[in-house]
Amino acid sequence: MKVLILNNDLRVYWKRRITFLHKYLADNDISFYAVEIFGKGSPYAFDPYDNKEDWWSCLFPDHNFSELSKQTIAQKIFDKLNEINPDVIIGGSIVFFSGAIGLRWAKQHKKKFIMFDDGKPSDIKRNKLVQFVKDTLIKQSDALWLPSADYDAEYPYINSKETVFFHGFNCIDNDQFKFTGNKTVDHKNMICIARLVPIKNMEGLLRAWKIVEDRGSHYHLNIIGDGPLFKSLTEQMASLNLKTVSLLGSINNNDLPRYLYNADAFILASFSESWGLVVNEAMAAGLPLLLSNKINAGHALLHEGVNGYSFDPNDIEDIANNIIKFIKLTPAAKKSMSNNSLKIIDTMSYDNMGKQLLAALKTLQGRPFKKTGFMAQGIIKLWNGNYNTSGWDKL
Repeated sequence: MKVLILNNDLRVYWKRRITFLHKYLADNDISFYAVEIFGKGSPYAFDPYDNKEDWWSCLFPDHNFSELSKQTIAQKIFDKLNEINPDVIIGGSIVFFSGAIGLRWAKQHKKKFIMFDDGKPSDIKRNKLVQFVKDTLIKQSDALWLPSADYDAEYPYINSKETVFFHGFNCIDNDQFKFTGNKTVDHKNMICIARLVPIKNMEGLLRAWKIVEDRGSHYHLNIIGDGPLFKSLTEQMASLNLKTVSLLGSINNNDLPRYLYNADAFILASFSESWGLVVNEAMAAGLPLLLSNKINAGHALLHEGVNGYSFDPNDIEDIANNIIKFIKLTPAAKKSMSNNSLKIIDTMSYDNMGKQLLAALKTLQGRPFKKTGFMAQGIIKLWNGNYNTSGWDKL
């Protein structure tokens, strides 16, 4: 069997996942290929395409999507897929080039198509016509690869008897962050790691921390990250007269585990997160969680009162109260939460990702080609997808 993953780019977290899957599937007699469409224009431009493997390629290494016509993009993708001729295509969301054109090729060649997506439809406002078109296209997928089981409810119109649902791709290399010694939770430090943009609600977190300070806490908050709000947040800290907050800016990724080890809990107050892989990293380092209830990773990984607490990001008092609730826990209770984070994140590992994908592929192998209705055929022919990330950091 030949399996190919196609995405606009496969950077940062995807790099290690793809390398793992290539070996894991090879051990099960499956050839695995990775195809990135664009070498430039990614939100992860700080991590350039630099792969040398013959099974991993980039179609436009020196271009971003805005420099190319949709017809040029579609033809290049078709040429690559014709060259490899995979039995199964794993593509990104139908709204993007990878999903739209990958699905088209699969249907034309009677191959299987798996869509992966970590965005929840309920989090995105679309008019009814646009949502109908997207839903129609998603129905043509043979399988949906989602981050966790709670995403399944987002697709009530999908017949689970006809479409395979499986999970687990939003994982990280847990071993990279695990503490080799005995993790302690007596540092009196909390840590937040986030890009400094409006959707991360850093202003709200600072206002909540002011309440924590005023109530006599001896904890310190370290904020790691950079972005356009750095200057205004520095000014806000001064105006609030915050004494126990450090805005550290960006740091080398190799140093990140050390900061996590020296914290007692991880906090993130975002107004929205399609997932939030930094949550995985914090848990792999053994940290209890204090998370906004709008962070999708928390819906799967935060067990209320077991490895942390959730709060309403729009309620400053609620944020502060949950911070204080954690601070007031006994050392034994904090240690228990730390251990529970480690146990929970072990269920979302590379190995689990590989097992779930392999099981789905075996199921699809035994199923007939899913035929497409006339209306869906027309939409598939017309829709080329897009790649607009301009709103990712905005409210």
